[in-house]
Amino acid sequence: MIDMMGMMGKVKEMQAKMKEAQDRLEDITAEGESGAGMVKATANGKKQLLTLEIDDELIKPEDAGMLKDLIVAAVNKAMSNAEEAAQKEMSKATEGMLPNIPGMDLGGMFGK
Repeated sequence: MIDMMGMMGKVKEMQAKMKEAQDRLEDITAEGESGAGMVKATANGKKQLLTLEIDDELIKPEDAGMLKDLIVAAVNKAMSNAEEAAQKEMSKATEGMLPNIPGMDLGGMFGK
């Protein structure tokens, strides 16, 4: 027989841990760069761009197209790195809470 009260307690515990992990995502930062480091972007685990650094050598009207491409590349890399860091943080929060069922990703169930 399934222990429903025990299961509900586990669900509540997991929801609390997920909420704590989600609150910590703002503190996780990840950087991405492009153009051999001439453009750097930093994002947090909530996929918010925090900083954007552009080497002064790139700020020329004739290089505007290239600069735009480098900015997009750096921001996308920072967002990708932040997503990876956020997933690791959320995985740590739920580690051991759910059974490991191959092919079943329950990470999105709790607002991730």
